[in-house]
Amino acid sequence: MAKAEEKDADWFAQLDEELEKKTLQITDNLVEQSTQKTDVNRNLLNDFFRIWARFNKINVHFTMVPDPQTFAHFVVYPDQWDLKPDFNFAGVDNVSLTDRSQGRVGDSLKAWFYSVDSQTHFRIAFEFCEGEHYYKYAGWKRIFSNYTLIDTPVTKFEEKKYHEVLADVIKVWYESHLRRDREIVLKHLREKYEKGETFTQ
Repeated sequence: MAKAEEKDADWFAQLDEELEKKTLQITDNLVEQSTQKTDVNRNLLNDFFRIWARFNKINVHFTMVPDPQTFAHFVVYPDQWDLKPDFNFAGVDNVSLTDRSQGRVGDSLKAWFYSVDSQTHFRIAFEFCEGEHYYKYAGWKRIFSNYTLIDTPVTKFEEKKYHEVLADVIKVWYESHLRRDREIVLKHLREKYEKGETFTQ
């Protein structure tokens, strides 16, 4: 009887050791992903607000989510500021810049995090309204398309590539505003980036 109990105890000790290893492995992975997400969001919020400020100089008005007042401390708005050290950067799942100019309402640069098989992924897309369509039972609906700029696990996030892609899109978006020709940015997106989903609102 004592030998059977010893075997059971050995079995459980071995199982317990394996479970402890698995716990440490998964916990370490989640901590690494959270740290990476914090770094990505620091870059993202910093960059998106600077883009917001640059477009604002030429009287192009964007709205930003989250509101800059939540993550930034302003000395002189909007030019002198820094990121709040106590802000929970890992808690931000969505960041967006949305154009409010006439004829471009809804053109947006959107970034978000999502999970696949316990792995946190990061995606940036440019979304815009392609027009309207009348549906018999729902009435007029706006048709939106988005183009994927970056889609990667946070653990494989490359800051250099992210900045290259962001600069590429922002330069063309900015030029399209200066020339007052929205088609410039839409043509660039269609030629260079992969089309994502189309949906109605």
